[in-house]
Amino acid sequence: MTTDAANKPSGLTALANPTRFLALVRIVLPYLVVSTVLLLSIGLWMGFSVPDDYQQGRTVRIMFVHVPSVWMAMGAYMVMVSGALGVLVWRHPLADVAARSAAPIGAAFTFLGLATGSIWGRPMWGTWWVWDARLTSFLVLLIIYLGLIALWNAVEEPAKSARMAAVVVLVGALNIPIIRFSVEWFTTLHQGPSVMRAGGPSLAPHFLYPLLVMGLAFLLLFFTLHLMAMRNEILRRQIRTAQRKAARGHRNPVARETSK
Repeated sequence: MTTDAANKPSGLTALANPTRFLALVRIVLPYLVVSTVLLLSIGLWMGFSVPDDYQQGRTVRIMFVHVPSVWMAMGAYMVMVSGALGVLVWRHPLADVAARSAAPIGAAFTFLGLATGSIWGRPMWGTWWVWDARLTSFLVLLIIYLGLIALWNAVEEPAKSARMAAVVVLVGALNIPIIRFSVEWFTTLHQGPSVMRAGGPSLAPHFLYPLLVMGLAFLLLFFTLHLMAMRNEILRRQIRTAQRKAARGHRNPVARETSK
């Protein structure tokens, strides 16, 4: 093995280089977009083709958007947790980019989960909202997302904002198990888990299969949006760095002329 081959970065180390990462995004993104559109189309067709539920009627179809939204709201936050660890522990150059890019997407999924849950709950519970453990903890997740977005935008120094946000992300991660197990720990109107449960899924197959397809479609949608957002964040930082260098370059000649 040559010295060059031995020193050549691989895996996540190679992707620490923004140029390599952007090159990978250019290759992967078109396939992700096509796969996402295809799976979303199939999932929506399957979801709208299911028969009415004997208890919930047509409203059961909201499940095919609501449940994947909730999954991805929590999944996006776990991506941010990985990014926070990357900032504080591994010092990966793109860790903060990954965490910051995931926040608006996670917030959008959280809002979609709250909105569809409210629409679904109105005919089932007779109210748009109840302050039970599942709904309240999920609302807290949205507040955490919005607070982190505000924090990143308020602190101009990237290194400082990265460290501050990473700490907040790790503290906020305590809310994820509360959301997941709230229906088991507390008395709540929200139904218990019907897919990820010890005894296996309790959903009938004609509901389960469309839900799993939509879950995979939402996962691909997240990856697609996240890569796009990371690409844009890297380019934004590169432009800002170039602008600062240009500004310093304009100030230095003026300072030299003044000293003369």
